[in-house]
Amino acid sequence: MDDTRLKMLKYRANHRGFREADIILGGFADRHLEQLSPAQLDEFERLIDQEDQYLYAWIVGREPTPEQFEGEVMDLIRTFRFFAHTTIGAHRGA
Repeated sequence: MDDTRLKMLKYRANHRGFREADIILGGFADRHLEQLSPAQLDEFERLIDQEDQYLYAWIVGREPTPEQFEGEVMDLIRTFRFFAHTTIGAHRGA
């Protein structure tokens, strides 16, 4: 596993500029990126390349997810969002 890539993806997931996305995507990245396959990391990277308002709406089900972004990783993130509150620490304003 490429440590530099993991660090970059974690940073990008944690510093979105949209608090709710930071909490969900950053928490997911911190807890799960090391376990993802290279193909899943590619999928995660494609997701975090999208604009926050769309990505967040897809995750919470406010908007339908475009077919090209549906997949294993989106499913994992959607499941994780129900537990994201447990990742909030002092550095996230809790």
